[in-house]
Amino acid sequence: MEGVNRAPQGLPFLKGHGTENDFVIVPDPDGRLDLSAAAVARLCDRRAGIGGDGLLRVVRSAAHPEAAALADQAEWFMDYRNSDGSIAEMCGNGVRVFARYLERAGLAGAGDLAIATRAGVRRVHLAKPGPDGTPGDITVDMGSAVLPEGEVTVTVGEHSWPARNVNMGNPHAVAFVADLADAGNLYDAPQVRPAAAYPSGVNVEFVVDRGPRHVALRVHERGSGETRSCGTGACAVMVAAARRDGVDPAATGSPVRYTVDVPGGRLVIAEHPDGAVEMTGPAVIVAEGVIDPRWLAAAN
Repeated sequence: MEGVNRAPQGLPFLKGHGTENDFVIVPDPDGRLDLSAAAVARLCDRRAGIGGDGLLRVVRSAAHPEAAALADQAEWFMDYRNSDGSIAEMCGNGVRVFARYLERAGLAGAGDLAIATRAGVRRVHLAKPGPDGTPGDITVDMGSAVLPEGEVTVTVGEHSWPARNVNMGNPHAVAFVADLADAGNLYDAPQVRPAAAYPSGVNVEFVVDRGPRHVALRVHERGSGETRSCGTGACAVMVAAARRDGVDPAATGSPVRYTVDVPGGRLVIAEHPDGAVEMTGPAVIVAEGVIDPRWLAAAN
């Protein structure tokens, strides 16, 4: 079958989410699957498929050409795809869900873990379950934010706002607004200028203040539309908010933490004096099953 090689009995999958940013998880430890963009889009379709904001393919780093050089640092590679089938560098909520899958599959336990992504290796810490068995939160070292120079403007309808250009391994435009409703429906991508600032497209966050070091956002994710949460976006928002508030841990020598509310829940983002940004939040596996190979073949 063009686009995907699969076992005759069907393709195993799981479904998970991090603050309601949801993903189809496809275990492929030996890197034998070749999922086409059409197949990914079909799997992520909420009416005709399983449904998800993206797809996480679980591959050993040594078995994937894009991650083989990282195999000595991280055994597992997160091959992340947007819901339209396009390839993305990084997904913060996806990393937490990916780590939760490894824990569920007995491939990782509570404690520290390294995961390879297209944006580099991400260090992860899985907290121990609570006394009642509730899974612990997962903390991800998201790397350092890059703040490219130059003015950026975001426009929705007749509204325009200045935005902060933040790169968290993937690109973001962060706009502070008076009301999250001003962002519109976010089914379509907001207009961002200059286009040259984001040659590969951009994730756009709209942000309001909720209190001291406490913000809330809505997001349009490149290749997926509006989602209930975006981990890299929450990190970009935290850094943009801190700079707006005159806080830079590299200058003060002290870490800073912000609470970031997303439509699907709450994340805590910290930036440290060395520039490292950490994201802490939940991750849940909700289902597992087998994809009918004939159905998947039809997607191609």
